Amino acid sequence: MHFDWQSTFVLIHGAVLEEMGREFPYISSKPITISEIELSNPKETEILVRIETAGICHSDLAVVQGIRPRPTPMLLGHEAAGIVEKVGSGVSNLKIGDRVVMTFSPRCGNCKGCSSNGQFSCINGTTSNVAGELLSGGSRLSRDNSPLFHHLGVSAFATHAVVDHRSVVQVSSDVPSSIAALLGCAVLTGGGALLNAVTVKPGQSIAVVGLGGVGMAGLITALALAHGEVYGIDLNPDRRATALELGATAVFDVQTAIAEKLLADVVLEAAGVAKAFEASLNILAPGGTLVTVGLPAPTDLATISPLTLVAQGKTIVGSYLGSSVASRDIPIFADLWRSGKLPIESLVSSTITLDEINIGMDRLASGQELRQMINF
Repeated sequence: MHFDWQSTFVLIHGAVLEEMGREFPYISSKPITISEIELSNPKETEILVRIETAGICHSDLAVVQGIRPRPTPMLLGHEAAGIVEKVGSGVSNLKIGDRVVMTFSPRCGNCKGCSSNGQFSCINGTTSNVAGELLSGGSRLSRDNSPLFHHLGVSAFATHAVVDHRSVVQVSSDVPSSIAALLGCAVLTGGGALLNAVTVKPGQSIAVVGLGGVGMAGLITALALAHGEVYGIDLNPDRRATALELGATAVFDVQTAIAEKLLADVVLEAAGVAKAFEASLNILAPGGTLVTVGLPAPTDLATISPLTLVAQGKTIVGSYLGSSVASRDIPIFADLWRSGKLPIESLVSSTITLDEINIGMDRLASGQELRQMINF
C-alpha cells in the first residue's frame, strides 16, 4: 500500500480494544473491533513502520481481561516487526527500508532506570506506556476525529505504526519478520532473564515453569546455553511434549515435579500465577536462584517461608522483559538463531488474520497456543 505522506494523516486498519473486561469467550463479546484509523505523520524523533508480522502475547490478553488496566479505546499489539517507511528529521540511526523489531519498553537514556543496565525499566518509558502515549509524548492515532491510545508505545495490530525511534531495534534483512517479531517480547523476556538476571554456571540445571510463549523461549535459550539438564514444567501435556521434542531433559506437571522432589539450580517462572511461583520456589535447589518473569494479577498473592530462604540460601530475582537492554540483547539472540542454536520458529503455533483477533484471544486464554502470528 502506498501513501501520500504529504497529508497530515493517512488511513490504516487496526485492532482496537473498545473496553476491558468483557465476558469470555471474546468471539461472542467482541471487545476488539477492526477499525479504519487515522495515523498522523511521524514527528521529529519518530518513524513510520509498515508492520509485517505481529504476535499475540499474554500481555495483550491481560489488557483485554482488565488485569493490566489501560486507557481505552486502545489500538493493541506490542510484539512485532516491520519495515521503516519514513523517518523524522531527528532520527539518524535508521533509514527507509530497514527491518526493525518493536520493543515495548523504550529507554529514554537519561533516567535512573536507563542507568540500571536493564535491571529495571525506563521511568519515562513506563510513564508514557501507562498513559497510552508514545515516549515522545501524545498519540498519533485517532478514529472519527477522536483520539485513540497506544499500547505500550507500539500499537502493532495494524497495517502501519508510528513509534518513537527508541521503541525499535534494527535487525539484518536475513532475519525473517516472524523471527524478528518474537525477538522483541517472547525471546527477550524468557531468554533474556537467563542471560541477564542470573549467572548460570557450567553444569547447573535449569527448570522452566510455565511453557507458554515466554517460557518456551526460556527453555530453548536454556538449551542453547548448554549448561546442564533442562526441565520443562507445565499443566498442558501438549506443551510438555513440545518441550521434549525441542530437547528438554525431562518434563513434568507441577504436582509430579514436587512429588518426585525435582530440584533445579535455576528456576525460571513464566506462568504468571502465584501458585506457580510457590511451586517454583519448592523445586529450587538450596543455593539456587528463582527468576520470575510472569505477570500475575495484582491481587494474586503468594506465600513463602523466609526461613527457607535463609536456611537454604535461596535467591529470588524479579525480571521485567528479561532485565534486557533491547539494543544490546536482540542482536545476541539474532546471532543465536542465525547459528542454528535457537529455534525461534518453534514458538509459532499458528498464523491468523487480523480479523480473527477475538478468537485468537480466546485460544490464548484457553491455553491452546504458544504464539499466534498475524501476517500483514
